[in-house]
Amino acid sequence: MLNELAKHLFPRMILSDNLRIRYTFCLGGLAFTCLIVLAGTGLLLLFYYSPSPGGAHASIQFLESAVWGGGYLRSLHRLASHGLLILVAFHTLRVILTGAFQRPRKLNWVVGCLLLFLSVFEAYTGYLLPMDQLAYWATQTGMELLRALPFGDAARAVLVPDAVGGPLSLLRFFALHVAVVPLVLFGLSMLHFFIIRRQKGLLPYL
Repeated sequence: MLNELAKHLFPRMILSDNLRIRYTFCLGGLAFTCLIVLAGTGLLLLFYYSPSPGGAHASIQFLESAVWGGGYLRSLHRLASHGLLILVAFHTLRVILTGAFQRPRKLNWVVGCLLLFLSVFEAYTGYLLPMDQLAYWATQTGMELLRALPFGDAARAVLVPDAVGGPLSLLRFFALHVAVVPLVLFGLSMLHFFIIRRQKGLLPYL
């Protein structure tokens, strides 16, 4: 899949007709670009972030006030996350409106839906990390809404074993946001591209 991903991102050849923006609008490619920007900016943010209830907000304040370009870096990370969610949502809508979810692309439709849900969950896990009032109450509201779903109490116990913003809960949100969910997102993205190329997608010369 790594080989297919490289070929998809850096094709050996491409027809001039396929360089035109058509009904796909390159939404999938733009969404993957946002994912790469998120990975790069998130890696830089790791050098300053402290995943502890007492140090999280202070580390964000230090980043924005004392680190050269720190405020720009955090803003770029936030804007890229918004861009990812918007682009994935529009990409999903485009697939629905054009009927591209039908056979023989049903498997890739399922993978795409998983990418959409994981992108939302990735944004949610990152929302708590600044540990300000907005982050706390938004996460608290989300955890209460989770209880309305089947097995919601069990899921809440896994995500928030002590309390929202508690040491263990913050550490779990941090681990999910920076390691677990990104790895799954990149893995599913590679599978997504792999299936596209195997099924030739919209480009028969792949």
